[in-house]
Amino acid sequence: MGYLEVLVPVVSTVVLLVLWKVFVDLIWRPRSITKHFGKQGVKGPPYSILTGSLMQIKQLEIEAKQTAMDPASHDVTPKVLPYYHKWSQQYGETFLFWFGTQPRLSIVDPEMIKEVLSTKFGFYTIDKQPPSVDALLGNGLLSISGIDWVRHRRAVNPAFNIDKLKGMIKRMGACTLSTVSRWIDEMTENQHKEFDMHTEFMQLTGDIIAHTSFGTSYQEGKEVFKVERELHRMVIDSVTDVYIPGSEYLPTKWNRRMWRLEKKLRYKLKSIIETKQKTKDSGNDLLSLMLATSNEESNKKEGTTLTIDEIVDECKTFFFAGHETTSNLLSWAMFFLGSNLEWQKKLREEVHSVCGTTEIPDADKLSKLKLVTMVLYETLRLYSPVIFTERKTVSDLKLGNLTIPKDTMVTFPFPIIHRDKKYWGEDADEFNPLRFADGFSRAAKHPNAFIAFSIGPRTCIGQNFAMLEAKTVMAVILQRFSFTLSPNYKHSPVNNVLLQPEFGVPIVFEPLHD
Repeated sequence: MGYLEVLVPVVSTVVLLVLWKVFVDLIWRPRSITKHFGKQGVKGPPYSILTGSLMQIKQLEIEAKQTAMDPASHDVTPKVLPYYHKWSQQYGETFLFWFGTQPRLSIVDPEMIKEVLSTKFGFYTIDKQPPSVDALLGNGLLSISGIDWVRHRRAVNPAFNIDKLKGMIKRMGACTLSTVSRWIDEMTENQHKEFDMHTEFMQLTGDIIAHTSFGTSYQEGKEVFKVERELHRMVIDSVTDVYIPGSEYLPTKWNRRMWRLEKKLRYKLKSIIETKQKTKDSGNDLLSLMLATSNEESNKKEGTTLTIDEIVDECKTFFFAGHETTSNLLSWAMFFLGSNLEWQKKLREEVHSVCGTTEIPDADKLSKLKLVTMVLYETLRLYSPVIFTERKTVSDLKLGNLTIPKDTMVTFPFPIIHRDKKYWGEDADEFNPLRFADGFSRAAKHPNAFIAFSIGPRTCIGQNFAMLEAKTVMAVILQRFSFTLSPNYKHSPVNNVLLQPEFGVPIVFEPLHD
């Protein structure tokens, strides 16, 4: 038998197998899943071969970006998640749509959310991230699942112990005071100067993260921040692109830039870690605490230590998650207080009563700032920096009254859940911090209607850090200034992976004392 006689059937078989897989992935499976959900009463936009619903999503986002918002309106869903807004009205609260060939099921019922994120969280996993997101976040707590996640969580937990975090408040306050001093100097030169608080808080929280994450290596940490910002912009540009398996290995201009930035980011973080190890730096910054945990003999025996590369990934995760989310929370809080002067007055009176007019508050005083906490929670409800989370089924599962096929993505849109009048009342679209007077678990008619920090075992490990940082910054500002939202403000929340003010938050300050 000749060589070609053997080769031709083999090649033909391979080609047929490839064509069959393409047919299954692009046509048969999407039709089967659509039919499966349709029998259960779940509808959604029609599936398009390869792109799924992405073309509709992009078109709706383009239209939404061109739509102006009333500054008095806090219903951001049509603006930042226009496809969720349209399809929930068209197909009902639970609907099916497609991200390329991946099915996504939108869920807003708190009981179902609890089941996915808490009760049966082990049956739902984190999906593989797009290459740009992977370069930005690495394989840290936000991106991994299973045994690896358990090991990482155990190793990182000690660094986020509340008592350890309390020791970082002075650094947070010192960074804020330095920024406030600069503002005062600039106002001396220009009495009517407006400050874009989104830009200011990006710089301030970057400074805080650099100090609290890297300690004496904070200057190198600031260099990490610059690279992280570039990678974030790449993620924004690529988030709705159709992912083609294997495309991340092609030496395209885009990929080469991403590889270069990721390599630079990893190199800078490794350099900081190696310096700390050589100098035996044992500070109380987050990186030092993580390194100390990894060096403990008990953890080595239990196999819960992290490698240097894994610590780099956790640094990447926390630097992005901790920095970007808190800066946006603070920006939206200033938007509210700059346009709700009565609430600003109440908070200032509380801060002056508890903390005085000049002293950086300690942990005990921050815990007594009830009104400040309520305003921050209400800000998180209406303008949560993270606007959705999602999980993938590891097998065919029962969720509520639904049967969900394996590898279906279940997604939870925060803006819709946080404004559901069934749980939040008729004033769900209004700014009303008093709803959090008894804490966030009692603010709504269902305790899981507020998921800004997620719920269950994967609850945000950095939430205590974020709240301590936000309260410290707000307290220092309220001690020293009254402020108003500039008439130049344009209300345009935008989904740049996180919820951000597209045109910033311009604020006019009035110093309270010399």
